[in-house]
Amino acid sequence: DISQLQLGQRLELECHTDKDSGTAWIHRDKRGTLHFIVFISSTSRTTFRNQETSRRFDAGKHRTVYYLEVKSFTPQDEGSYFCVMNFNQMLYFSPGQPAFLPATTVAPTTCQPTTKGGTTEDPNLKTPDPERRMQEDLNFFCHIFIWVPLAGACALLLIALVITLVLCRRKAHHKPCSCSS
Repeated sequence: DISQLQLGQRLELECHTDKDSGTAWIHRDKRGTLHFIVFISSTSRTTFRNQETSRRFDAGKHRTVYYLEVKSFTPQDEGSYFCVMNFNQMLYFSPGQPAFLPATTVAPTTCQPTTKGGTTEDPNLKTPDPERRMQEDLNFFCHIFIWVPLAGACALLLIALVITLVLCRRKAHHKPCSCSS
């Protein structure tokens, strides 16, 4: 029962899918920072972020279920867990599973934000929107591929115009004068 987590408890999360393209597990900590934990391939091969992560977590696949196990839950494991799948060049995120230890705080003597489920809610804390960021990057590259060549073409036309004007003026000044009497 994820709502009754205890320090040192084993936590097992599952991600059910009908696609067979591998899944990654991501942890969003209490500050909103995302941490890659592990990638599980469609053949059940696991690739952890690093050796420390592989000691703290276990992961695998059974048929269409990708699972993540926190071996011994600690305060640093608090947050939300997501499974992420890449299918047809699109990233699919699960809704996220919150996992927090029960609140064990003493009543504050000064004004502080209220806690809910052991977490302080920050209305200004936002998880970056990867789709919006990708669109901004694509717009930037589109602008480069459109505006840089266009600016270069304009510069070349301007140089050609200046050369043409200079040559025409020289020709006009060097024509011999024909005088008739």
